[in-house]
Amino acid sequence: MSSAPKLSPGVQKYVDAAKKILAQRDSALARMKAMKFDTLAVHGLYTVEEALERNQGAVIEPLYLSSSQAYADADELEAALAYLVPTWCYTRIANPTTYYLEWVLALLEGYRAGCDTSCLVTASGMSAIAAAVDPFLVDQKAGGPERKNFVSCIQVYGGTYQHFAVRKKKERGIDVRWVQHPYDIEDWKTKIDEDTRFLFMEMPSNPQQSFADVKALADLAHSWEVPLIVDATCATPALMRPIAHGADIVVHSLTKSITSGGLAIGGALISRKPITTKVVNDNPLFKESFAEYVKFLPYRDNGPAASPFNAMIALNDLRTLRSKMDLVSANCQKVAEHLQKNPKVYQVDYLGLPSFHLHGVAKKYMKLVDSDDGEGGEVNRYGHLMSFRVDGPPENARKVFDNFKMIYRATDLGRIKSVATIPAISTHQQQGEEARRLADVPPQLIRLCVGAEHPDDVIADLDQALRSL
Repeated sequence: MSSAPKLSPGVQKYVDAAKKILAQRDSALARMKAMKFDTLAVHGLYTVEEALERNQGAVIEPLYLSSSQAYADADELEAALAYLVPTWCYTRIANPTTYYLEWVLALLEGYRAGCDTSCLVTASGMSAIAAAVDPFLVDQKAGGPERKNFVSCIQVYGGTYQHFAVRKKKERGIDVRWVQHPYDIEDWKTKIDEDTRFLFMEMPSNPQQSFADVKALADLAHSWEVPLIVDATCATPALMRPIAHGADIVVHSLTKSITSGGLAIGGALISRKPITTKVVNDNPLFKESFAEYVKFLPYRDNGPAASPFNAMIALNDLRTLRSKMDLVSANCQKVAEHLQKNPKVYQVDYLGLPSFHLHGVAKKYMKLVDSDDGEGGEVNRYGHLMSFRVDGPPENARKVFDNFKMIYRATDLGRIKSVATIPAISTHQQQGEEARRLADVPPQLIRLCVGAEHPDDVIADLDQALRSL
């Protein structure tokens, strides 16, 4: 992974031995790429050989809680720390359990994408976003200031808005250019120039359900030699894989729909091989395998490491990702259709509703992987995040919210249980009234993430709460 002087015989011995392990892994990777999505989610690259040779036959991937790896001698230590042999050395840098999760996610996001992918797992979704964007915002040439900017849809999670507006723009002077209508490619075109480093799109966005034409946006980014980064947390690879449509990098908050059980926090960065970028970096991995570059260099030094325990929780939760997203999407569709008929609700934001203004473009991309609509195509599914806007003053939304009996009031989403919040006073509170107006987050909006309960029971709870008005 890095250039090195001529190796000593002792170090070379370990490098040669590592070739066998890497050959086994390459063989497993080639074999698994022929498998279906569900099989990849269940097995990843944890093979029978891996279980028997290195994990005492454990059928399920082991949880490695040890903080560090021991080595046989100085030669193995040298080879490992020079990244010449497969290693994990220290959990801040890597860990066997997080490796298992990374391999699964790389395979799922790269499923039938026509290119190879690599993955980095982080401690949270926000650390994944920081890890994805920071390498593009360094100065290309040392010795002086440099103009740089990036372009992002303004319909993003509140934490992402703060990271871009405060941590990047206010504190570091990096210009973030907000696109108010991301579904309009012309809006993007007016914001990009020679100093743009990347485009960032969250879709479906939290909570407004914003969306864009992924391929058109990727083509635009590449025409300027910059990468398209997509936050696809609410879709998951079961419903949309942006890399297959040209995106360079996908980020996820694993905390949400992927780890729907609600027991762990995590993030992930998945990149295509190679990415498009005009940023100068003398490490070949930067362009050829961006996620690995971040893992072995900036991530190693900055330390946003995922807990192996959290990685194991995520790994087990995603084994049934496709069927789970099918269920909760169908539930949300039924709830959204019901709320649309309620006279006390003046707007329902859900991509699955034909009346929603972005339904058409979302229908091109949001499809349940490996499903069959009876005509050779895949079935459309739109996820389990939606919003509805309560008629009248903001106090009405608060009253409805306070009267939920089964639906949890929390800032969380993606749970197996239905959860609601009022973004204007929670997840998007800090960005201020004007930014919320531009992002279309009014105080009457209630964000609802529909879980795996029977949808009739979710509807009954919503109805009784709305009757309080």
